[in-house]
Amino acid sequence: MREILGRRRFPWSRGPFAARAGSGSGRHPHGSPMRSAALTAATQWRWPVVPGAGPAPDGPGHAAGQGGTGPALCACRDPECVVPGAHPFDPVLLAATTEPGMVRWWWDNRPQAPLVVATGGTAVSALSLPAVAGARALARFEATGVRLGPVVATPTRFSVLVAPYAIEELGELLYAQDLVPSSLRFHGDGGYIVLPPSRTGSDKVRWERSPEPGPSGRPWLPRLESLLDVLVEESVATPDTGSRLAY
Repeated sequence: MREILGRRRFPWSRGPFAARAGSGSGRHPHGSPMRSAALTAATQWRWPVVPGAGPAPDGPGHAAGQGGTGPALCACRDPECVVPGAHPFDPVLLAATTEPGMVRWWWDNRPQAPLVVATGGTAVSALSLPAVAGARALARFEATGVRLGPVVATPTRFSVLVAPYAIEELGELLYAQDLVPSSLRFHGDGGYIVLPPSRTGSDKVRWERSPEPGPSGRPWLPRLESLLDVLVEESVATPDTGSRLAY
């Protein structure tokens, strides 16, 4: 199973959860914006989180993240890292938690660490696809009135967040498709996604569609089957260059 590890633009501070994610003044007196975002995801949305590796602080990836140039170098120091900065490193993904004390400690020690969410279980799942295909898919959903949940974007990938699904359910849905391109990736049990306002070794992560509260106060998430056909069709129609992921 693959890692299974994609028109409106809203920064974190303008989404419907903004008042709870920060102090309201924009100054974040109780921690960094990244810590505020991590606490919102962990304690209010009940999504397990863990710090991402981030770009190497003394490498060209750090300079690129500050507006410089040069290839990104991940803090994991692997020159072949396919997702520089945008993956768990230390602690590992299995350490992801919703416990607020642990979340505060992590981001107090690494206030700029990317925000990684462990997918699957009862939290959130996602599908990621090339940005061009993602933008076309979102336009189709909007034109036909299909309700979307949160969508995360980088310059190269869109990640469409969906309600958790079982591996058996995913298998049945994919079996019904004529072709599922390798550029469409599924983030379920054992997977992860990176949330805004993270900055990775390639670029800043942003909301293409901001989270909207559901009845429980957590972000509303659509069912996988309501979106899959269009996401597959647009991914098939988008040439896969075979380049390394920059997400």
